[in-house]
Amino acid sequence: MERRRLRVGQAITPDEFDELSDEQLARLVPAKYRDDFPGKDACADGFFYLHDGTAWSFYKGGFLDD
Repeated sequence: MERRRLRVGQAITPDEFDELSDEQLARLVPAKYRDDFPGKDACADGFFYLHDGTAWSFYKGGFLDD
């Protein structure tokens, strides 16, 4: 099965999240938030918190509150 081309800010499925490495996931986060990405193991339910208290969601492809 061929994997679709993923882009920054694009929502992914939980299965895609499981298949991607830390490096691949980091490339989906907008550049200005990449330094806040703690690694896949620290992402509860596909999201992580930024230093300002907002949360970036891989499943939504954006902030949880948007």
